[in-house]
Amino acid sequence: MAQFKLVLSDPKTGKSQVHELKDAQAQVLVGTKIGGTVDGATLGLSGKLIITGGSDRAGFPMRGDVQGGGKNYILMTKGIGLKSGSEGGKKRKLVRGNTVTEEIYQLNAKVLEEAPKSA
Repeated sequence: MAQFKLVLSDPKTGKSQVHELKDAQAQVLVGTKIGGTVDGATLGLSGKLIITGGSDRAGFPMRGDVQGGGKNYILMTKGIGLKSGSEGGKKRKLVRGNTVTEEIYQLNAKVLEEAPKSA
């Protein structure tokens, strides 16, 4: 069964909270992609959540521009998973795709702003 640590950040306060999701709660997130929204009520949280990234147990980061849930070697010049090196340098690195699978250990998400209720 899936098991995640969900790091939930609140843009209003700038603070983060860690929630452990197991079994049925974690299974809701499997198959979603980076940038996808999830209703917080299904996870026992309030509001809507948007998935912003994550990593697996070995620390390989998820990237939004790599399709699928497996690991792939990609040629990078900048961005997530690459520390800045020399100008114009390129490096081939191993990263995870943008789809949440059971191999993911940590998921990063943020709370979407709630729309004001109209009368």
